[in-house]
Amino acid sequence: MEAITEGVNNINITETYKKNRIQVSNTKKPLFFYVNLAKRYMQQHNEVELSALGMAIATVVTVAEILKNNGLAVEKKIMTSTVDIKDDSRGRPVQKAKIEILLGKTANFDELMAAAAAEDGENGDAEEQTT
Repeated sequence: MEAITEGVNNINITETYKKNRIQVSNTKKPLFFYVNLAKRYMQQHNEVELSALGMAIATVVTVAEILKNNGLAVEKKIMTSTVDIKDDSRGRPVQKAKIEILLGKTANFDELMAAAAAEDGENGDAEEQTT
């Protein structure tokens, strides 16, 4: 039993699961959920990988563009491919487009995030005082 536990503890799963990867769906969450999640991942890991299949590709591109246009991120790498996914209704594999966008922090990322946090803090204080 100890050998099994030791083997499980030594398994390297970094290749299949990345801590800084966000798999985006175009139906499950609102757009700015992914924008804010990407900001948080960049704070923790200095970069974030946005990944999507099929119709969700437009959502990933939009999230990346919002982060770039706000001066928070720079593109490091964009990868496209097709993947075979088994479609249960048809019983045969279907090819879907896949995109992965790797974004890194800009030089002034931390300053912009601090300014946004200060602005939110001021707005929050004003709301608390009026209620």
